[in-house]
Amino acid sequence: MIKVLNDIFVLEGKNIQYAFGPYKGLLRHIYFGNKVDERDFQHFDIEDISSNDSAYDIAWEEYTPWGGLRYKEPAVKVRFSDGTRDLVLEYYGFLIEEDILRIRFRDKFYPIEIFLNYKMYEEYDILARWVEFKNLGKEDIFIEKAYSCELNLEGTGYYITNVLGYWAGEGRRFKEKLEGGKLILESRKGNTGHNNNPYFILDIGADEDRGEVYFGTLEYSGNFKILVEATPYYSTRVLMGFNDFDFEYRLKPSEGLIVPKAYLGYTDKGYSDMSKRLHSFARDIILPGDLKNSLRPVLFNSWEATLFDVKCHEQIELARKAKDIGCELFVVDDGWFGERNSDAVGLGDWEVNKEKFPKGLEELIDEVNRLGMEFGLWIEPEMVNPNSKLYKEHPEWVYRFNNRELTTARNQLVLNLTLKEVKDYLFNVLDGLLTNYNIKYIKWDMNRPFSEAGALNLDIKEQKMIWFLHSRAVFEIVERLRNKHKGIEIEACASGGGRVDFGILNYFDEFWASDNTDALDRLLIQESVGYIYPAKAMRCWVTDCPNFISGRTIPIEFRFHVAMMGALGIGGNLNKWSKEEFDLAKKKIKQYKEIRHIVQHGELFRIKSITKDEIHALQYVYKGESVLFAFKAHQRFGRKSYKVKLKGLKDNKIYEVKYDDKIIRKGGAYLKNLGIDIILDGDFSSQLIIIKEV
Repeated sequence: MIKVLNDIFVLEGKNIQYAFGPYKGLLRHIYFGNKVDERDFQHFDIEDISSNDSAYDIAWEEYTPWGGLRYKEPAVKVRFSDGTRDLVLEYYGFLIEEDILRIRFRDKFYPIEIFLNYKMYEEYDILARWVEFKNLGKEDIFIEKAYSCELNLEGTGYYITNVLGYWAGEGRRFKEKLEGGKLILESRKGNTGHNNNPYFILDIGADEDRGEVYFGTLEYSGNFKILVEATPYYSTRVLMGFNDFDFEYRLKPSEGLIVPKAYLGYTDKGYSDMSKRLHSFARDIILPGDLKNSLRPVLFNSWEATLFDVKCHEQIELARKAKDIGCELFVVDDGWFGERNSDAVGLGDWEVNKEKFPKGLEELIDEVNRLGMEFGLWIEPEMVNPNSKLYKEHPEWVYRFNNRELTTARNQLVLNLTLKEVKDYLFNVLDGLLTNYNIKYIKWDMNRPFSEAGALNLDIKEQKMIWFLHSRAVFEIVERLRNKHKGIEIEACASGGGRVDFGILNYFDEFWASDNTDALDRLLIQESVGYIYPAKAMRCWVTDCPNFISGRTIPIEFRFHVAMMGALGIGGNLNKWSKEEFDLAKKKIKQYKEIRHIVQHGELFRIKSITKDEIHALQYVYKGESVLFAFKAHQRFGRKSYKVKLKGLKDNKIYEVKYDDKIIRKGGAYLKNLGIDIILDGDFSSQLIIIKEV
């Protein structure tokens, strides 16, 4: 809901409000929190402290331009064609278009127009913010910095939560207190990256179930930047949007630019309520429409079984074994195309290898379909090996600088998606595969960051636009494919967790959280991912031991239970599984199918974490049904019994609890306040407990 009272704008959700308005030449932030009487909102005058500390730096502006006596981090910085780098914005009123509030600004002299856009998703208490720029003149305007939003909060000393990581080590959550100065979270690699993730969580003394939490996430998969500043003026500022590293956008006459959306929220009920809101919002609003309400299938991926040594008859044997344990989707990973026998050759030559598939890909697909499974394929569209037909024919199709050698990573280069012919080539490749074969699933990978980030086809004044243009081109290709091939399921992968963000989830159905499938590491990775992203969007595999990352051997039941907390997949080499492993896999996949609606559509409650407790316990609740996963990594002092207090249940309802081969019935209040005693006996022990309202 949007209300306007005496030039104060109030956006209301079910429980929260966001208030701001123009006052004495500035657009001033007033409030973000639980609902109050909007008639009480008012502006307060701010005075300079000294000639070095102006009111401009102290004021809580909704979108700070660079110019005048402002020295704080600006939300926007532009350069005009005559060299002026100062932006003086004047308020030009507002528009309400359906449920979007649009605040209009123009520069006092130069022909630039800026709209600040606000949309409150009332049911979810999520506020969307984004900015539009328009060049109204006849000369170019250069945007040097453009955040999606700015947020001002009272006081300093907030704890900031995010993740640190690298390949196979994503999701190492940290929490840091900021009393003064700035903290920056960012990517400079051309995608979301493994190092930080494009969200922020701010709190003072919050925990899972109580305390004030401010949070936000960015709908963008390119170079992002989140800056949190504890100012000298007893306030905290948050800015999130494009990374200004190597960034400049040329805004030609009559052209516009829309920056990515930021989604903001507030709760006084702790991290659990934050996750509940973001998960339901992502499932209902962000995810692509075709499969938004569908349950994710159990897949088998043949990578670990065969690597690049793909042979049709061996894939058929794997498919039969995958069907036997209950898989619903069979995916052939790398190695099916061109001369692809290693990662050094063939990337970009997206033609079926005739030696590996002498009767074509149809032979495998037909058998997979006959078995009652869907078929999927791995592809890495944005990349090319120098040792490939494509590169030899089109060496000009990769990003490069003049007079510089090209740098390879994983023996590959990045294709220049700012070239129309490259975009068309990639669309035609994917469209051809989906048209000619019965493919229902694509795993879209990206195995290296950018280097020599130059697009020689672009004007010299447009070179720093490529980070944004590349990300937009990926989404345009996927959108075209979705429009033509309804119901196709697409997974985003970038050497594991390099593309995990709301921008990806706007176009892709799910993401691969990490190449690290060690079940113990995965507990922590998946816990971190689950703070922001829903289980439905997270692919999780059961793979073989010793694990190729950790060298660790973990019981298969533990591995299954970890992977069952997302969209379940099997990535092990079924040719080497024992009868006992096959039998347990059948049992667990059958069990997952019975509970996956709870996991994929339910609310997540983090009960215990092995980062600070002896055991790890997470619970999912959906419409009177619930499932609890409990894990212990290491036996300590012979302890086997643990008390777990359940969450998300109704006090006045009776629940049937199935665990340890027994069934008990207890009231919701009892289960929440007294809990249940579970047995976890030995290293790497785990339990799956089903709770149902009766």
